[in-house]
Amino acid sequence: MLQKHRAAMEQRKADLPKKQTREKAADNIRRRSADTARQSVKTADRDVQAIKTVERGEKTIKQSARSTGKATVKTTQKSIKTAEQTARTTIKTSQATAKAAQKSAQAAAKASHRAAQAARAAAKATAAGIKAAAKATAAAVKAIIAATKALIAAIAAGGWIAVAVIVIICLIGLIVGSCFGIFFSGEDTGTGQTMQTVVREINEDYENQLDTIKANITYDVLEMSGSRAVWPEVLSVYAVKTTTDPDNAMDVATVDDSRKAILKDIFWQMNEISSRTETSTETVIEESDDGNGNIVETTTTVTRTTLYITVSHKTAEEMADHFAFTAEQREQLAELLADENNSLWAAVLYGIGVSDDAIVAVALSQVGNIGGQPYWSWYGFEGRVEWCACFVSWCANECGYIENGVIPKFAGCVNGVQWFKDRGQWADNSIDPTPGMIIFFDWDSPNGSSGPQDGQSDHVGIVEKCENGIVYTVEGNSGDSCRQRQYSVGYYEILGYGIPAY
Repeated sequence: MLQKHRAAMEQRKADLPKKQTREKAADNIRRRSADTARQSVKTADRDVQAIKTVERGEKTIKQSARSTGKATVKTTQKSIKTAEQTARTTIKTSQATAKAAQKSAQAAAKASHRAAQAARAAAKATAAGIKAAAKATAAAVKAIIAATKALIAAIAAGGWIAVAVIVIICLIGLIVGSCFGIFFSGEDTGTGQTMQTVVREINEDYENQLDTIKANITYDVLEMSGSRAVWPEVLSVYAVKTTTDPDNAMDVATVDDSRKAILKDIFWQMNEISSRTETSTETVIEESDDGNGNIVETTTTVTRTTLYITVSHKTAEEMADHFAFTAEQREQLAELLADENNSLWAAVLYGIGVSDDAIVAVALSQVGNIGGQPYWSWYGFEGRVEWCACFVSWCANECGYIENGVIPKFAGCVNGVQWFKDRGQWADNSIDPTPGMIIFFDWDSPNGSSGPQDGQSDHVGIVEKCENGIVYTVEGNSGDSCRQRQYSVGYYEILGYGIPAY
């Protein structure tokens, strides 16, 4: 029994370390489990806090969503209503615009159609080789009127901008491409030439031919007669012939060397200068004093050579016959020379567009006429007289200035000067004169009827213009012809100026 008891004790001693080890292990396990539990609790607490935070966030989100959602819905509803109203308005506007555009398009189409018809008519007028060209060009004015009416209708319909551009382009093309383009030739189109410069050049050629004849022939007496074709007729024939030439039709709005050559050729076909001389022998009785108070008559025979220069011209109608113009070409010629175009011719030929310059336009239209017969015979003289004053009076009468008391009818220069001085309408030669003033001269001639300067006027003309210190004039009886002259301002032989009250 005792041994069993000892054996049991020994066994318990032997098992004690194991038990203690087991207990430590159990304690360690319990501690770890407790630590794990505490960590789990802490984690759980954090999770709970996180959940609560999430829940609070969810509540906030829900509240925000409710609030925002309500506002958004309301705003959206308002936007929808506004959009609907805008859409309705836009639709109505679009419908109105569409209707207006349709009307404008219809009006523009009609106007374009009419303009196209007019353009085709003008094209026919200028196309080489088309015999009906003249007829189309003659209808240009009617086409312009029709196109203008179409323009007014289009403006009323609302499509005025496009139609205006179309019509204006067509109208310009119509006019410039037809014989009426001659009225645009007063402007330089880039060639350095205008119709004014060409006309002046041809006038100078004409005067040079007259001077050459007088210089190359010895004579005692000069008699000049006849008249030259007026420039509107020359240019009208040129315009119709050039724009309807079946072989080489060209516009006449442009002035260049080739067109100038054509114009010169027509000018000299319309104007001819001829001359002849006649020698005659006359018996002249001269009286003298024999020194004793007795008058002695001496009979002598004198041989005189007279130079006759004659200028003759063809009219526009005669040139139409010469060129075999068709009925349509003759119609164009008549339209160009209609009285209502006088102001247009003055602008093209002389750059004159103001009524105060009317007398200048009339005077310039006479340049080249010789002998003065139309002027001194109009005045009432039966034979030739010194006709410079008659010329000025004739020009004034053509403008109605004599009847209105603006310029006197005078044949003597001295009388003309006195008329202006009596009315306080006189200026000396120091001024820069203006177009239409009457310029009086006192020649400083050692010989001749005018004699040396004596303060009395010997000659008179009309001021064309004054530019850059130069006075340009138109004078009758200058070398027995109508000529353009020029002098420096203040030139000593200019006596002064009569200033008409235009």
